[in-house]
Amino acid sequence: MLIGKQQRLLVICFAFVYVVLTVPGQSVNLVDADTGAPVKEGILTADQHLVLPDALGVFHLPAGVQVVTTRAVGYQRSFLSITGARPVDLTMRLRPLTVRALYLTEYGIASASLRNGALGIIQRNGANALVITLKSDRGMIAYPTQVAMAVAVGANKGETIRSLPNLVADLHGRGIYLIARIVTFKDESLASARPNLAIHASNNALYRDREHLAWTDPFQQEVRDYNIAIAREVAQAGFDEVQFDYARFPDCAQSLRFSQLTSEGQRINAITGFLRDARKALVPYNVFVSVDVFGYTLWNTNDTGIGQQLEEIAGTVDYVCPMLYPSGFQYGIPGHRNPVAADDDIYSTVRLSLDEAIRRTKISPKHFRPWIQGFRDYGFTHRAFEAPEVALQRRAASDASTSGWALWNARNIYSSCGL
Repeated sequence: MLIGKQQRLLVICFAFVYVVLTVPGQSVNLVDADTGAPVKEGILTADQHLVLPDALGVFHLPAGVQVVTTRAVGYQRSFLSITGARPVDLTMRLRPLTVRALYLTEYGIASASLRNGALGIIQRNGANALVITLKSDRGMIAYPTQVAMAVAVGANKGETIRSLPNLVADLHGRGIYLIARIVTFKDESLASARPNLAIHASNNALYRDREHLAWTDPFQQEVRDYNIAIAREVAQAGFDEVQFDYARFPDCAQSLRFSQLTSEGQRINAITGFLRDARKALVPYNVFVSVDVFGYTLWNTNDTGIGQQLEEIAGTVDYVCPMLYPSGFQYGIPGHRNPVAADDDIYSTVRLSLDEAIRRTKISPKHFRPWIQGFRDYGFTHRAFEAPEVALQRRAASDASTSGWALWNARNIYSSCGL
């Protein structure tokens, strides 16, 4: 029975399903709300503790459980509050969700014009989700963080959001699925303040990339714990998904110095180990976990020199988000040397890359959500990427049966994208 405030929340809130029962259940079945078919690969927690299903996919609840949460790739999160006596079975109906996301920087979310431009597209049903940077390429935190290390290194001085819970409540009230982008090992603030946690060049100076920004060492447990603490904080604020960007080693030809000797296997273990630890730490919050990867990661069988090996990565997160910007494929892909030469090249670069990833991993296409290009080509013909080009990429993601797409424009201007 729905009551009071919870009834109102069910009406206004797209990202959550709130249900209050008068009796607790002994077992829980997860089904598709539209078809009634069993939901595979569902994840359930009881009072913030992970519950594993039996051989038939049924979850059995411990005695006295009060709150049950579930999620599954391709669906919205679900929350169930339980009181009273216990029936034999419960059925939780998960609503399918195909994410269509726009990207906003920490400044874009704070700018009325940029934010309202994105919200206008969502209101007109051109999108239904936002990816918001909460920890930036410079390591700055966009909201009032309570993470002690962030305060100690001055990462809290980049605040653009006054209240994260208030922002989440407002955007959820508009029916928006929320993804928190956390830039992980590229971190100017932490690396500069704590050089012992940074990557160094061969001359022992701080390594700096092409943007002259320093990186932290993925082998260092203190660095990993720091990023996980930030992820916990944004998950607790109510974000539906935590997305780790730059969860990798630098793509750098020069010799670099880390806290330990590095090999391909050690790089892979460092990145996948971090993602596994993060996912485990986020279990109590029923939040999806995703990671951004290079487009060529879907084609290369090695770790591309950065610790991202597709088959290993795919088993550590809910969603793999490959950056399939055609302009980023500087060497093209098989059969398409110039990814922006013609419409077929744009479509095929996205579609064939996803097909290759699905073939290699043998997992559901729903585990993939590509980043697509919403900015002018910079690597080939300088072709504008506007409504026709965006539509080609969206169609490629849909034809590959992925869980949706996210559109990247660093300026956060989407007026010409046909959404």
